[in-house]
Amino acid sequence: MTSESEKMLAGDHYDPGDAELCELRSKAQRFMSSYNQTSVDDGPVRDALLQSHIGAVGESCAIRSPVYIDYGFNIYIGDRVFLNYGCVLLDVCTIRIGSGTQIGPAVQIVTADHPRDPADRAAGLEMGKPISIGENVWIGSQAVILPGVTIGNDAIVGAGSIVTHDVSPGMTVVGNPARTVPPAPPT
Repeated sequence: MTSESEKMLAGDHYDPGDAELCELRSKAQRFMSSYNQTSVDDGPVRDALLQSHIGAVGESCAIRSPVYIDYGFNIYIGDRVFLNYGCVLLDVCTIRIGSGTQIGPAVQIVTADHPRDPADRAAGLEMGKPISIGENVWIGSQAVILPGVTIGNDAIVGAGSIVTHDVSPGMTVVGNPARTVPPAPPT
């Protein structure tokens, strides 16, 4: 028999009211409560909290509080990643963030989704799709990365953009929905 957490991780419809998932979200709430009370001066405490709750955190990462998560154990962060204040990572499925990526304030990375069928929604079912963000990506303030998106290495996502489709390596996208724009001249 497949558990609700296994269904969730597989991207299938699942019941978010399942007791195991509720307990896992409560654990994430306790983590956020502790982590979000820290400051940049609390490096060792922050590192220990992240290592104990996030799926993987690379070396020399800076994750400013507050940060908001669904579960935490589905988040994999490479080396030298920076997340600015107020980021939301809804990790019902895997979120992978490559090394050297910089993420602006209030960015939302959302793997959580809802069924299109009204009967499934009325039944309270949810689903998700994983998100993968490559290395050396820059995501501007208040951008939203939607379920199932892959962002290639060296890409740029403009501030306030809503990313609904994959972004090729080295491309810059802006707007709602995010669209590719010509590369900026070198400075």
